[in-house]
Amino acid sequence: METVAIFDSPGKGRGLKATKELWAGDVVFSEASLAAVVFDSLAERICHSCFRSQPKLQRCGQCRFAHYCDRTCQRAGWAEHKDECGAIKTYGKAPNESVRLAARIVWRLDKEGSLVTDTQMTTVEELEDHICDMPEDDLKEIKVDIHNFLDFWPRNSKQHTVDYISHIFGVVNCNGFTVSDQKGLQAVGVGLFPNLCLVNHDCWPNCTVVLNHGNQSAVNTMFHTQRRIELRALGKIAEGEELTVAYVDYLNVSEDRQRLLKAQYFFDCTCEHCKNRTKDDVKMAGREVEGVKVPEEQVKEASDYCFETMEKIDKSRLSGDYHEVVTMCRDCIKRGEPVLADTHIYLLKLWNTLSEVQAYLQFFDDAADLARKVVEGYNKIYHPNNATLGLATMRAGVSHWQAGLIEVGHGMVCKAYAILMVTHGPTHPITKDLEAMRMQTEMEFRMFKQNEYVYHSMREAALKNRPMTMMNEPISVQDGIKNLFHRRK
Repeated sequence: METVAIFDSPGKGRGLKATKELWAGDVVFSEASLAAVVFDSLAERICHSCFRSQPKLQRCGQCRFAHYCDRTCQRAGWAEHKDECGAIKTYGKAPNESVRLAARIVWRLDKEGSLVTDTQMTTVEELEDHICDMPEDDLKEIKVDIHNFLDFWPRNSKQHTVDYISHIFGVVNCNGFTVSDQKGLQAVGVGLFPNLCLVNHDCWPNCTVVLNHGNQSAVNTMFHTQRRIELRALGKIAEGEELTVAYVDYLNVSEDRQRLLKAQYFFDCTCEHCKNRTKDDVKMAGREVEGVKVPEEQVKEASDYCFETMEKIDKSRLSGDYHEVVTMCRDCIKRGEPVLADTHIYLLKLWNTLSEVQAYLQFFDDAADLARKVVEGYNKIYHPNNATLGLATMRAGVSHWQAGLIEVGHGMVCKAYAILMVTHGPTHPITKDLEAMRMQTEMEFRMFKQNEYVYHSMREAALKNRPMTMMNEPISVQDGIKNLFHRRK
């Protein structure tokens, strides 16, 4: 933590500032979770120790709730699970994820004190809980969780006041950080990282947060490295400059970002991008036809139609009705494209959704064309080193490669690799996979430049010998990195 210091940020309360000059890709600090749990809905599909997705997991023989890759992971996760295991057996069932996380936090604080590591800069007691700011409906849910916690909490453990437990739940609600799988593409749990809670929000931040699972593959747990978040610099940061991250996705217009921040984090954003409504005009722009702008009424009508249809599309995608998703997306795009600009966020979301589904259904030409449009639009909106842009560029590169468009595919894979080296770093699994893809596409591109006919002949022969298989079900790459902080829905 030598690179950061706590200071009073004007209008924001406590914050962190850089104590030395930083450059793009620098790890400002890393931090292991004080406690973390797997989401209820994924409890049988995600390892409760390493948070990896595995087809076959072994169940804890005592509580029969926690699942692990193997005995190595079970031993590695025992320190966190031990008290929980006994409590679940006594209680008769596992409570929800909020209660389990709160319990793990309290057990650890009871054992190790307020500061559990030498590098921890703030205590859980000092973190904001915003209980007094919560709407009545949220308070009711918190009260139900507190009641369930008190029922679940063992009688032989140290007892705490309702106010203390209430504070823990408020902290979890306001500061919980979404834990992703090893690829960083699916949210699988939630954890608490006290130092990260000190980093304030900015819609155009100078840092990003990524979860690094470390090395959990060693047979002996002695050689495991901790699951941790890494705060990484997106560009040059001057000594004394405040460190910031984006709590919500910049793809939203400023009004929507401010509404989300107020509802979820209880503050009014006063950053320059919100005050000046920067890029809002680009995100909601209408198309220009031969220098003439489409009338605003038509743009609003198309925007409203797209917005309403996207809710139906999301429902069909969640239910796995992908052919219905394709039909609705195409209809919406047909109505939107003649009216909306290529940077309009609703059009970008439609292209992105349809591209993912078409790739899943193995219509690679269509998927590649749509993914390219998404990247072109994102390039005009996002910071050049934004993780969403990097992941979208990666997917576009892979789609072009799958479609046989090796030159464009290789170029996009290289661009994505340059971004992810900054946002994720060289040791992250997704960066390692992308490096392998970069080497593969580079080899194929050289072959293509030497003789296009031979390249396409070899590719066609290889595809004929390879059985066609469905790709993984489409999960939006944005889901893994937007709304980084877990919030009660």
